[in-house]
Amino acid sequence: MSSPLARDFNSLAVHAGQDPDATTGAVIPPVHFSSTFVQDGIGNLRDGYDYGRAGNPTRTALERQLAAIEGAEFGLSFASGLAAEDALLRGVLRPGDEILLGNDAYGGTYRLISKILVPWGVTVRVADLSDPVAVENALAQRAPKLVWVETPSNPLLRVTDIAALAASAHAVGALLVVDNTFATPALQRPLTLGADVVVHSATKYLGGHSDVVGGAVMTSDAEIHEKTKFLQFAAGAVSGPLDAWLTTRGIKTLGIRMERHSANAQRIAETLADDPRVTAVHYPGLPSHPGHETAAAQMSGFGGIVSLELATGARARAFSEATKLFTLAESLGGVESLLNYPDAMTHASVRGTELAVPETLVRLSVGIEGVEDLLADIDQALDAGTR
Repeated sequence: MSSPLARDFNSLAVHAGQDPDATTGAVIPPVHFSSTFVQDGIGNLRDGYDYGRAGNPTRTALERQLAAIEGAEFGLSFASGLAAEDALLRGVLRPGDEILLGNDAYGGTYRLISKILVPWGVTVRVADLSDPVAVENALAQRAPKLVWVETPSNPLLRVTDIAALAASAHAVGALLVVDNTFATPALQRPLTLGADVVVHSATKYLGGHSDVVGGAVMTSDAEIHEKTKFLQFAAGAVSGPLDAWLTTRGIKTLGIRMERHSANAQRIAETLADDPRVTAVHYPGLPSHPGHETAAAQMSGFGGIVSLELATGARARAFSEATKLFTLAESLGGVESLLNYPDAMTHASVRGTELAVPETLVRLSVGIEGVEDLLADIDQALDAGTR
């Protein structure tokens, strides 16, 4: 639990779920490496624990922390972001239900829906959820069971007005799920804006150090929570105790890390916007970005992801393979700067679909290094990409 005095985001991130160990007084709660728990008589459980898949005190501590930082009543922790999405979707949907999905979304989310849920009987439609007219047209055509949006989106950083989308979705009886991985609760609280559920790849900014894989679902809807929790237990894609502990440790510095990620990304985006070697820059912190005003209204910072476009796919590939500090790798959100070529990496699974990304696009996950060093690295790589 957290102190009743903890109100600020950073206070909640540090203290929620982090009661000192009752036996030793250890400030950091121990990691409970146990697959099973003693019962004081048949069915007489200590604090509700009986088996590690059903619950573990280290995972419980993380789930309380997750709920607190997202402003939710409930939090659930999973073995990966996709495991979290799968449990949520199978928990609240049934064959015949439909998902309205944003047209700029993580390739793995689309793969999960199209390759696993669609054969189960769920249908999916795609629309530009950052466009209010497109939203109204899509909802008027047919009411989905669930609307799924990323904001800012991956990898084009499109921004959706969460409050407006929530109102539109609820008007037709649909649930709104927001993937808050890019913004994090340090910068954006979708539940306070009307969303029903928030999901995260905890692998990214929540963990923050590229050393753990995890996922999270947060909601204040008790029915959604119970349905998702049952899938967590029954299908078993839970966080292991060390993974849970590493995620908890990462969350404690999330607020200050996001400040640095955002400051570095803003500087890089502004520099790239003035560089003639770059044909386009996607970053919500730029006044020229189509979603800038909405992002400024619903976010306290613009995040650490910058996407840029070069003149050709060949130049984008050459740039991607020429950086020195930016590491060419999958994933994002770590303290180190990473570079991704989405068309052939994270979004290869959506080639040829409505979610396909340009071959000219490169996604930068801007870390917390010195920004001058990062700019120098980008500069030399852009030279390599234009030869």
